[in-house]
Amino acid sequence: MFFSATLYCALLVFALGTAYKISIWFRAAIPGDRRAIPASSRLSAAVRGIVSTLGSAKIVTLFRVFFVDVLLQIRLLRQDFLRWFMHICIYGGFMLLLLMHALDKFITQPLFPGYFPTLNPFMFLRDLFGALVLLGIIIAVYRRYILKVPSLRSRGQDHYAILILTVIILSGVLLESSKITSYSRFKEMVSEYTVAADEEELRTLEAYWVKELGLVSPQLSGPFDAATLEMGKEAHEMNCAECHSRPQSAFLSYALSRAIKPIALTLDRVNILAIFWYIHFLACWLGLAYLPFSKMFHIFAGPLSLLANAVMEEGKSLPANVATREVMELDACTHCCSCSVSCSMSAAFASIGNVNILPSEKLAAVKAFITGNNMTEQQLRLLRQGLYLCTSCNRCTEACPVSIHLQDLWLHLRENLLQRGEPELLALTPFSYTRGLGRQELLAEDYLAPLTAAREAIIEKWGEVAGPDRVPGLKPLDQEFKSSLDLSTQASTFSACFNCQTCTTVCPVVASFEHPQEELGLLPHQIMHACALGQRDLALGSYMLWDCLSCYQCEEQCPQGVCLTEVFYELKSLAIKQFAEKISQKEGR
Repeated sequence: MFFSATLYCALLVFALGTAYKISIWFRAAIPGDRRAIPASSRLSAAVRGIVSTLGSAKIVTLFRVFFVDVLLQIRLLRQDFLRWFMHICIYGGFMLLLLMHALDKFITQPLFPGYFPTLNPFMFLRDLFGALVLLGIIIAVYRRYILKVPSLRSRGQDHYAILILTVIILSGVLLESSKITSYSRFKEMVSEYTVAADEEELRTLEAYWVKELGLVSPQLSGPFDAATLEMGKEAHEMNCAECHSRPQSAFLSYALSRAIKPIALTLDRVNILAIFWYIHFLACWLGLAYLPFSKMFHIFAGPLSLLANAVMEEGKSLPANVATREVMELDACTHCCSCSVSCSMSAAFASIGNVNILPSEKLAAVKAFITGNNMTEQQLRLLRQGLYLCTSCNRCTEACPVSIHLQDLWLHLRENLLQRGEPELLALTPFSYTRGLGRQELLAEDYLAPLTAAREAIIEKWGEVAGPDRVPGLKPLDQEFKSSLDLSTQASTFSACFNCQTCTTVCPVVASFEHPQEELGLLPHQIMHACALGQRDLALGSYMLWDCLSCYQCEEQCPQGVCLTEVFYELKSLAIKQFAEKISQKEGR
């Protein structure tokens, strides 16, 4: 009764958890215009997509990807043999145990009518598959806790996955080894399966089991004469051989049974079989019930991600299916950290310390954000920093063994965060170049909004934008400002400028405006002059400083060799640094 109730509860929690997870795939979305697509429309689009794919030539692609990338995991093999071997051992061994042993009533028995778990080759295969899982766990522990692969970080879900798998496999091996030595178990089988056996026949059968099948008896310990063993063998073949093979082929369980032989009778008296039985099955049911809520759900979502991405075409798939795929991919993550190992910004984590810089760690925060979990302002700030520092090198996407479109995920999410109106200074860094490449995908006002907000936040500190009709009276020379520029050899070249205006003449930004001074404030040559005068407010308050394309046209044409682009970089860095310091002081950080 307890066993059945526990099983049904575990199955119910698993089914409800899985249904909830799948519902999130169709309800949640990367914030943006896709959120407006109803869940019903996304579900019907997914069904239509599946049906059309199965009825087209793409089904060949699905079979190829399923065999090559899901079963053999060739994508992982190309990256790291040890990690591939570890994953094959754990995933392959556990799935084979599940199909052959845990689901034996539904799979193994119908396929093999004479099946008993105590017969060969099933005993051998059960131990072989269990040994594969244990080997994979040992490699996982070695990689995470001893080898300590760079950027491979462990969190609670990783510890849980290793622990629950270890408990399931070891408790199963201990259960089988205890069965081999258990005298009480032997007596139960004798009373149930032997027919019309007399005392002498039962004694010889017990002697044979002690000698050949590893039984530990409180009455018989050997050595036994040949006649006794021969009679015991006949009794065994008559009553037991149909459902019991010699346990030596179960190499893990039998070896452990030999190790516990000296204490086997004591263990039998305390009913160790029941203890191991409860541990094993409760661990199995706990693992099953918690599976939809743990990283182990990737055993379902990972293959689906690989298959979906194999047949979905860039720019041709329905937006509803793209939205569903993006959310599903979050559950496909195995936290293998391949993306973090390949990330071009992973080195920044050592100096900044924000785990959201690493793609594999950033995914957890992204999942919490898009599924509606409340995040503190500090958590959002760290997520924004991790998203904005991304260089869009696409290495994370290329390295992902389950084909998650990580780069698209970062782009969509950070664009949504930028549109929230909070001034983000990193929008003025090379990140704006990435946005510029995809500018045609954004509305004009959406593209300009975060840049304007960031510029205005800085300008608010330094005063109004400088222009011909708004130039305030010159303030005393800011020697600290000039000395900060003089720290850089290239930035200090502003002092050589004699205002010939060549830089302004060749500047493509200036040329793009009909009335550039009204739109940009100070022009390039005027910014150099402001630097020479030590007028910080003028130099830092011009839109021109932030609209610079870094095309180096001005430097190439300057007759005095002034490094205008480097001066601009120094000015922007100085403004951002001082503004960030003010914000940090205000927030008490």
